Amino acid sequence: MLTTQRKKAILDALARNGQVLAGELSTVFGVSEDTIRRDLRELAAEGLLQRVHGGALPASAALASFEQRQDIETVAKRRIARRAVELIAPGQTVIVDGGTTSALLVQELPADLHATIVTHSPSVATALAAHPRVEVILIGGRLYKHSIVAVGAAAMEGISRIHADLYFMGVTGVHPSAGLSTGDFEEAAIKRALAARAAETVVLASASKLNAASQFVIGDITLAQTIVVEKKTSAELTKPIEAAGVTVIRA
Repeated sequence: MLTTQRKKAILDALARNGQVLAGELSTVFGVSEDTIRRDLRELAAEGLLQRVHGGALPASAALASFEQRQDIETVAKRRIARRAVELIAPGQTVIVDGGTTSALLVQELPADLHATIVTHSPSVATALAAHPRVEVILIGGRLYKHSIVAVGAAAMEGISRIHADLYFMGVTGVHPSAGLSTGDFEEAAIKRALAARAAETVVLASASKLNAASQFVIGDITLAQTIVVEKKTSAELTKPIEAAGVTVIRA
C-alpha cells in the first residue's frame, strides 16, 4: 500500500471511529509503529488530525481567524445562541466568553433583560454598550487576537474577584475522552479560571467542534454541566457526553 493510500485509510478510520490508535493501525497495515507515527505527524502538520498519546483524534475545524470563523456555521451558531439565552434568568451575573457564537449570543439578549455580563472580550463588551438594562464588566489583560479576548496575569486577577451564576464557554474541541480544548495555552488557562468562578458552565458547540480536539486541554468533559448543540446533531455524538453526566440541550 502506498503512503498516500495508507494516510487516506487512516483518515477514513478516524472519521468512522472518532479516534485511531497507532498500535492497531500498525497491525492493520502491516507496518511498524514508527511508520504509523510518521504518518500521523505528517497528517497533523497538515491540520487533518490532532495527535494524542498512543494515536490521534479528529482535528477541530474551528481554528481559523476570528474574521473567517464569523462566516462558518452562522445559522447553526445563531440557533445555539438563541437557545443559550433562554438559560439566563433576570438578575443573574453571567460570564460570556469570546468567539463568534458568543458574539451572536449577546445580539439575542432581550432588550428588557436586567443582568450583569462579565466578559474578557472587548467586542462582546462593545456590543452590549447600547443595551438598556445590562451592566457590563470588562476584564482586561493582554489581547489574544485569534479570539479577541484578554489573557494573562491581569485577566487572571480580575477573574479571581467574580462569583457568577452562568459561564458561556467557547471551545474549539468537545470530545468525550479528550475533554474540552482550545488552540492556545493561555486561553485554556483563562477558560479554566472562568469555569471555576461560575456555578454552572455552559459550552456552546456547533458541529465542527464536536468529537474533535485541539492542542490545549481546558478540562475534562465534566467541567461543563451543560452543552448546547444543534438539533440535528447525531445521537452517536451526544450519547457519550450524556453518559458522562453532562446535560445536552438541542437548539
